[in-house]
Amino acid sequence: MNFFENLELILRSSTKEQKIDRFKVFYRDFLEDRFNFESKSEPKVFDKPSYSEFLNSVKPRDVPRRKNIATKEGKAILAHAIAHIEYSAIDLALDASYRFRDMPREFYSDWLEVADDEIRHFLMLEDILTTLDCKYGDFDVHDGLFEASCKSLALLERMALIPRYMEANGLDSNPVLIKKLSLNGGDKNQDLIEALKVILDEEIEHVRKGDRWFKYACSLEKIEPSEYFNIVESIYPNSFKNQGKKPLNIEARIKSGFDERELSILKGE
Repeated sequence: MNFFENLELILRSSTKEQKIDRFKVFYRDFLEDRFNFESKSEPKVFDKPSYSEFLNSVKPRDVPRRKNIATKEGKAILAHAIAHIEYSAIDLALDASYRFRDMPREFYSDWLEVADDEIRHFLMLEDILTTLDCKYGDFDVHDGLFEASCKSLALLERMALIPRYMEANGLDSNPVLIKKLSLNGGDKNQDLIEALKVILDEEIEHVRKGDRWFKYACSLEKIEPSEYFNIVESIYPNSFKNQGKKPLNIEARIKSGFDERELSILKGE
């Protein structure tokens, strides 16, 4: 069986059930070393996200606002937004494994493990939505993460932008959100708080994997990892503007591979 052909089928899955079921079989086969890694064709550049058939996408400014997370509706809107991040992250991890060929086997092992984690995160949030009489697809979403993947089709840019910038920003915002949920709703939000704690803990390892392969890509391109900020800015200008005013999860970022120089820049020093 061909690794990349099977991954493309999973990426093209038009329902979440089909994607998750296909991945479970695929991941088991990968762990049992049943695939060949012959690249028979160029990786496709997808023109729309896999969820386009069951979610309604709008511009970021038009997604539902989380007015009051102490209410059932407010909590549902928030849980749905996080579920969408996690579902999009499944495709991002799968796409990294599909798009970048002739990599060490550890690369594919890392990103398939990430995909497996993201599926588990998504299912946790889907269960929470069920308790709120909602389902994934009940609210509008935006395509920010899918668009980011389209803007980072080279290994260096992808590893800098997705895990090391976007996921790392999640390490900073997650504790803030947990605190807000604790103060606005208390015990009623405990299931979502516990899910966020699991996500935070495991996302540290995801960013660390991104850091490892970003530095690997830097060695291939013969550039210094210190170019990280310039790489991100070349894709999304002003990404680090007013950075010193934003919350920073220093401990999580250190565990993920950020060094003192990078942290100083992120602190706005």
